[in-house]
Amino acid sequence: MLNLRPFLPAGSSPRILCLGAHSDDIEIGCGGTILELIEQHEAVSVDWIVFSGSEERAREARDSADAFLSGARQKNVVVKGYRDGFFPFVGAQIKDEFEALKRECKPDLIFTHYRDDRHQDHRLISDLTWNTFRDHLILEYEIPKYDGDFGQPNFFVPLGETSCDRKITTILESFKTQRQKQWFDAETFRAILRIRGMEAGAATRQAEAFYCRKVVLHN
Repeated sequence: MLNLRPFLPAGSSPRILCLGAHSDDIEIGCGGTILELIEQHEAVSVDWIVFSGSEERAREARDSADAFLSGARQKNVVVKGYRDGFFPFVGAQIKDEFEALKRECKPDLIFTHYRDDRHQDHRLISDLTWNTFRDHLILEYEIPKYDGDFGQPNFFVPLGETSCDRKITTILESFKTQRQKQWFDAETFRAILRIRGMEAGAATRQAEAFYCRKVVLHN
């Protein structure tokens, strides 16, 4: 397996854009990787955009983002109020949000939803990410759900035990409104990290996995 880290070299000051349809998506999909990147780079700037959240869930999202981004040099956390499950029906409005974001943000790396995710809100965010930032490095993360839509990712980020523990603990402590969901527990999150770690051959035994459609390696 080839180990490539040219897009965020050591000592750089990367700007990262994290996009999530719902208030816990970013944390579940790429929270461990964000923690690792902040630890590895002294001057990370993060734009953290969540598109749906009731008043209570928006509060949870902001608290969680603050915990995940505590070591970042700069952070911009935005939680919007689009109705959960109805994104395709207001797609033009969300498209306008992306156009405004493009004028404001010049990221080095983008995290967004997997394009074949079966949740309609997730798919729309993924599609609009590619419509808007087509010449950027985009990594698509995965979210566990009843639909069983996990695929075969091609980009893996090994995670240390500290990052894994911090990711899981912060998610469970931050999103109390989600605890009634039968899949929302430490066992689920740990199992995914272990399976992807096995697939990556990670020395740490744990990893987050992503889908990377296109990479251009410049000389």
